Amino acid sequence: MENLKHTPATQLLRNSLDTFLSKDMKAWSDLCAEDVVAEFPFAPEGTQARFEGRESLYAYLKDYPSFIDVKSIPTLKIIGTDDENVAIAEWSASGVVIGNGNPYEMSYATFVTFKDELIVNYREYWNPQAFMKAMSGGSFANE
Repeated sequence: MENLKHTPATQLLRNSLDTFLSKDMKAWSDLCAEDVVAEFPFAPEGTQARFEGRESLYAYLKDYPSFIDVKSIPTLKIIGTDDENVAIAEWSASGVVIGNGNPYEMSYATFVTFKDELIVNYREYWNPQAFMKAMSGGSFANE
């Protein structure tokens, strides 16, 4: 019988948030499967809320650190589920919007499914009104 090491989904999710905090969106995208599906159900009206494929998701996120400087993750609670491939995070980000100096304080609920230790589905809920207030109507993604 083979002894296969399997990193728990909770640890994989923690690793992904650490990578996000390091502001390396390429490295974060590399944690995703080629056919990843990412959903942001509460994305501001008029912005894309679903991305299919690693390259599409990276194109969306690559410039994020030049618009929002996330300095810390003040709260983080990662929860395992009955499905060993799924983990949930309740977390918050604290930082500054670079273009206007506004504080960026956001709470998230993130549901992540892994396969072969890569993200295959990423679904994140956050407050679009707080986002738009921080951005002062701006956007970090070129639509």
